[in-house]
Amino acid sequence: MVQSIPPGDITTQPNAKIVFNGPYEFKHNIKVINSSNRRIGWAHTATDMERLEVDPPCGVLDPKEAILVAVSCNAFDVNYEDTNNDRITIEWTNAPDGASKQFRREWFQSPKILRRKDLLIEYNH
Repeated sequence: MVQSIPPGDITTQPNAKIVFNGPYEFKHNIKVINSSNRRIGWAHTATDMERLEVDPPCGVLDPKEAILVAVSCNAFDVNYEDTNNDRITIEWTNAPDGASKQFRREWFQSPKILRRKDLLIEYNH
């Protein structure tokens, strides 16, 4: 039963952080790789959804499949905003057996086992 099997690993490139250089207009691509042998559903969240945008925000990956996700930063004044804890979080869980390759938010509702990975955001100015 899928609910009792913890999701396998994912790999991201970059692995730990994304660095935006002022004026923060450049988009970064994150490569998300499903390193497991099961289909997973994944979703991104950001600590500041107005400042950081992720496209696409969610999806489904087959075993060993990868996707490029674009991360962009909207204009802001780094001198007046707290950016110390900015990060993007990737959550993923096993897709139910036989599920189509269509993302379903209900896959993330309990009693599912979720895994998370944080990518820190650093701003150079």
